Amino acid sequence: MSEMLKKELKLSASALSYLFIAFALMTMIPGYPILMGAFFVCFGIFQSVQRCRENNDLVYSALLPVAKRDVVRAKYAFAVLIQACGFLIMAILTLLRMTVLVDATLYRTNALMNANFVFLGFVLLEFGCFNLIFLGGFFKTAYYFGKPFVIFLIVFFVILAIAEALHHFPGLEAVNAFGFTEMPLQLAFLAGGAVAFVVMTVCSQAGAIRSFEKIDL
Repeated sequence: MSEMLKKELKLSASALSYLFIAFALMTMIPGYPILMGAFFVCFGIFQSVQRCRENNDLVYSALLPVAKRDVVRAKYAFAVLIQACGFLIMAILTLLRMTVLVDATLYRTNALMNANFVFLGFVLLEFGCFNLIFLGGFFKTAYYFGKPFVIFLIVFFVILAIAEALHHFPGLEAVNAFGFTEMPLQLAFLAGGAVAFVVMTVCSQAGAIRSFEKIDL
């Protein structure tokens, strides 16, 4: 498995997958829907899947002396690793905004989502949706990825719209808390996002393994 992951990192991956991790820096942009950073991290992974399809990488991988399930696991491990790198950057910048920049005027007057643990929970939810919808959808055929990506786009932007609108509803202002206020609520959102990410990723990988093992490459 470790050798297959090395293959993904060194041979199969598109350079854009690594480059687009930098979009996690969008967490610092005021007056902008910062959840878009999660989309671009996922879009970088999409580029690797596209490169995989164009270069017949799955056929090559299936010819190696490894089980087909390990091919799928390596793809998922690569995706989760890229997402983890993006999430780590977002988490560090979120903590910066929650501490050093907590009273910065440009963030205090921002009408859009604030960077806090609620935001990080939504990031994990979006990553989980990508793994469930796009990666799981791709491995149903191991070739077509247009429809799964379009469905993911729709789901992503629906969640983004909800996340951005949530704190504007009466009584829900606390989800846009600054600093370490409303911590029980913030941690609940973060925990919920983490659970959703794990469940969706694990279920998607299990389904992808079943689908890929039935495909005659």
